[in-house]
Amino acid sequence: MKDENFLKENNARQMWHPMAHPGDQAAHPPKIITRAAGVRITDIDDHAVIDAVGGLWCVNLGYSNDVVKQSIADQLFELPYYSAFAGSSNPPAIEAAHAVQAFFAEDGIERVFFTSGGSDSVETCLRLARQYHRLRGEPTRTKFISLKKGYHGTHFGGASVNGNNRFRINYEPLLPGCYHLPAPYPYRNPFNETDPARLAQLIAQAFEDEIAFQGAETIAALIVEPILGAGGVIVPDASFMPLMREICDRHGILMISDEVITGFGRTGDWSGARHWGVKPDMMSTAKGITSGYFPVGAALISGKVAEVFETSKPAEGTISHGYTYSAHPVGAAAVVACLSETLRLDTKANAAARGTQLFDGVRKLAEKHGLIGDVRGGHGLMTGIELVSDRAQKTPLDGTTVKRIHEAVYEAGAMVRMSGHNFLMSPPLTITEDEVNSVLGALDTGFASV
Repeated sequence: MKDENFLKENNARQMWHPMAHPGDQAAHPPKIITRAAGVRITDIDDHAVIDAVGGLWCVNLGYSNDVVKQSIADQLFELPYYSAFAGSSNPPAIEAAHAVQAFFAEDGIERVFFTSGGSDSVETCLRLARQYHRLRGEPTRTKFISLKKGYHGTHFGGASVNGNNRFRINYEPLLPGCYHLPAPYPYRNPFNETDPARLAQLIAQAFEDEIAFQGAETIAALIVEPILGAGGVIVPDASFMPLMREICDRHGILMISDEVITGFGRTGDWSGARHWGVKPDMMSTAKGITSGYFPVGAALISGKVAEVFETSKPAEGTISHGYTYSAHPVGAAAVVACLSETLRLDTKANAAARGTQLFDGVRKLAEKHGLIGDVRGGHGLMTGIELVSDRAQKTPLDGTTVKRIHEAVYEAGAMVRMSGHNFLMSPPLTITEDEVNSVLGALDTGFASV
């Protein structure tokens, strides 16, 4: 590692950071994380904190899983790279596809298409959805429906179905034919409906209305997160996903479950869709597939969709889509090791227990700190805190104060994610009871500081 003075002097000078203003990063340099172990990260000033963000929703196994690290190292010496385009494959890719399919077999998944990450996986699902309908003789089905507050990555397709204007406005016009329904968000919604079950029914009716307006014969797919992650950890009523599934089936619309965050145990089950008893037609995944140790994602295909492709004519059914690093042998080796460790450690069980502890703990903090307007979660290790300056009016807390609290929490021993006036937490699924208590203590200190 370069000396500290060099790193600090060049921090945010040559590199632009994702989701940040370049000028602001240069004026207020980001924290330089130099090492990590277990669930803790340490910055360049030797300040260690619990990583309650889990990298970026992804370090499910924590930072010290030697089995995954060793698999990456071994594969680098055996075969560091080869293409998986038509005509060639590699042993780890074959093993990884078998392991991933088995992992999601209960969800009806039969085929796997590897990508380089979550945005790639979403883009793949969107493209395959359109091709699926063309193969079935319905080429007019090109439109996509999604939810406001939903997040589906940063490619043009993903940004187009994103439901947050922060990821859209600076890049419009985006992909035409993308439409958004209200989110199942009882705290804020256009119906002023606080009952989650009734809100689910109202959104389902809005979906029916949109289908009637657009014409079912023009709609390719509905894409939804089983729990909306980056939008604020918005947990729908248990009836929501089944309602949307039934409507999709009735109108010949594919359902894509975006499992980039919710897959591999984060919700307390191996998939978010399974949590609601729904089998999607396709799933986009990434993050926990390698615990963040190597950039890998996957688009997962149901038997219904796979059959249409595999029985089609070559000219129409060829998948003219892919990435240089699709089924990368080193990444594939990481997938095999990570899934084996995920099952061995039964991380979904710990995610469920520690997630309940974290959610209940934050709700107790809300009784003490008036800046906490809403607490969301309760399904695995996903917890969101919405900060307000006036609970009665639900007035979002100003950004300066949010940043002050965020910095105080970090100094007190926990890294949480700041997203607008929300704090989002998604710690490693290996976090312990004592470590969750430490996160809660750091939050308490942060809120008390203002």
